[in-house]
Amino acid sequence: MHKRRLALVAKVAVVIVGVVVIAVIVAIVVVIVAVVVAVVAVVVVVVVVVVAVAVVVVAVVVVTFQESRVSTMMPFK
Repeated sequence: MHKRRLALVAKVAVVIVGVVVIAVIVAIVVVIVAVVVAVVAVVVVVVVVVVAVAVVVVAVVVVTFQESRVSTMMPFK
């Protein structure tokens, strides 16, 4: 009877250790995924900012160009 109980305790211990190991692996994977998501979010924000700055620069250049064309064409009115 005592040996059986010891075998049962050993099996339960092995299962508990396995569950703990799996939980640790899952936690590490979750942390890695979170870091990757954070990096991707930062890259997306940087790209959005760069695109927004580029759009503003293009708009300013276009408006300036149009104004200069209009001002040069004014005398012909």
